[in-house]
Amino acid sequence: MLQDFNCSVWFLWKHLWVCRYNKGTVSIHPNRFIMSCQKYHHPKVNRRFAIQAGSIGLLGLGMNHIQALQAAPIQKRYNTTGAQAKKVIYIFLSGGLAQQDSFDMKPDAPDDIRGEFNPISTATPGLHICEHLPELAKRSETWAVVRSLTHKWNEHSQGHHIMLTGRTEVPTGFNPTSPKPTDYPAMAAIANTVTLPQNNLPPVAILPERLVHQSGRVIPGQFAGQMGEEANPWFIEAASFHRQSYGAFPEYAFDHQKRDIDLTRKYEAPNLELPHGLAESRFVDRLKLVNSVTDQKRQLDSSTQTEQFDRYRQQAISLLTDPKVQYALDVTNADDKVQEQYGRNCFGWSLLMARRLVAAGVNMVQVNLGNDEAWDTHGNAFPHLKDNLFPPTDKALSALLDDLTNSGELDETLIVMAGEFGRTPKISLLPSHYEKPGRDHHGALQSVWFAGGGVRGGNILGKSDKHGGYPVDNPKTPEHMAATIYDALGIPATAAWYDAENRPHQIYHGEPIHELF
Repeated sequence: MLQDFNCSVWFLWKHLWVCRYNKGTVSIHPNRFIMSCQKYHHPKVNRRFAIQAGSIGLLGLGMNHIQALQAAPIQKRYNTTGAQAKKVIYIFLSGGLAQQDSFDMKPDAPDDIRGEFNPISTATPGLHICEHLPELAKRSETWAVVRSLTHKWNEHSQGHHIMLTGRTEVPTGFNPTSPKPTDYPAMAAIANTVTLPQNNLPPVAILPERLVHQSGRVIPGQFAGQMGEEANPWFIEAASFHRQSYGAFPEYAFDHQKRDIDLTRKYEAPNLELPHGLAESRFVDRLKLVNSVTDQKRQLDSSTQTEQFDRYRQQAISLLTDPKVQYALDVTNADDKVQEQYGRNCFGWSLLMARRLVAAGVNMVQVNLGNDEAWDTHGNAFPHLKDNLFPPTDKALSALLDDLTNSGELDETLIVMAGEFGRTPKISLLPSHYEKPGRDHHGALQSVWFAGGGVRGGNILGKSDKHGGYPVDNPKTPEHMAATIYDALGIPATAAWYDAENRPHQIYHGEPIHELF
């Protein structure tokens, strides 16, 4: 979120010229600039920094954009128009969807494995899915399922890190209680760094909230990690944090343990506004002045670092002024017919926002469909899936498919849906916490859903054993899923990202799942 830090350019320069940073401390607060210095002398400020800092002040943007002035390694960027898909929507089901209760049902298994749901036929002969996903069943010719994705971790934090980064192993120093700079970069961070921005918009967005555990700890794996904070994607905070309210609020809000708590949560578009006191006409005038300075700057210095700053500035301007961005974010005020189609709830609004953002020019959108561990069905699994989780998912995802199909954009938009792991074949009960049974964590197998981007509809890839516990044919890994996403975005298999020491790091760690297409 852009913030208004009303420091005048003159005041900034005054302090830049009287204090050396390594001998003083600097803290910046809204509407004031505080600095204590132990030694005064003329600092070494080069022309490039002077012009760039002046541009920030003239534009009136938040000081959080100072990150663009920092020395950064040169990254080669790739244009998404070179790929068939061009765009990606990654739907992440935090908590872990049970494969036996959704896309890989086992109706012939014993009762303590098969569960309470029955399979239904789809539009594809021989393909059956859960009875509580009827709209997706009608549209099976537009999607495919990989029933054999596997990794070895059963814990939430490790699973999140793996399925958000596309790396099966966790890095040295991994801490399940908090993100670390040593974490592998999220797929969203890599795409944000190496794909070209379109229409001056950030290449990647994550919505409607960060993944935060009900205890308040932030889940690792969703950030840039080793790439550095400047590579973090755009997080759109549209949902207020709630420790115990899960699912597609307000229509389908629920609590896993049915405690007597307030389930009220609010969904609203982030407020992107011009800085206080800066009317649009003044903003345009100020932009003209900044552009004049920028033209001179380009004549004086055409370095990559300058171009990097200009990209940040243009993205900030677009976020503030582009009607397409405001339209994409303002989903709760969308046309009544559209809201009815997607659903007037967190799931529906989030997928509608994702659809509008890719149309506006964002290359990849990650949608956290359900706040942290909404799909963690240890207990009360069958009523919660039937009544609270499947209905809004079925409706919103079907609406997204119809919307993209009708506009002709489905072939250019790859949609992937996965969680951090699947669930155990055997049903269990934790009577101290839940009234009814559920399934536990199971990294060894999950079903991953794909649509669009050239995916061959009605295609089932891979096979699980008779109880839905382990792959027995064509196993796939998170690296294969990540490579499929990168390939859809037009990132070459030989591509790399570069760290602060300009060392290359490969992006692909597996082959794309070509059999899907």
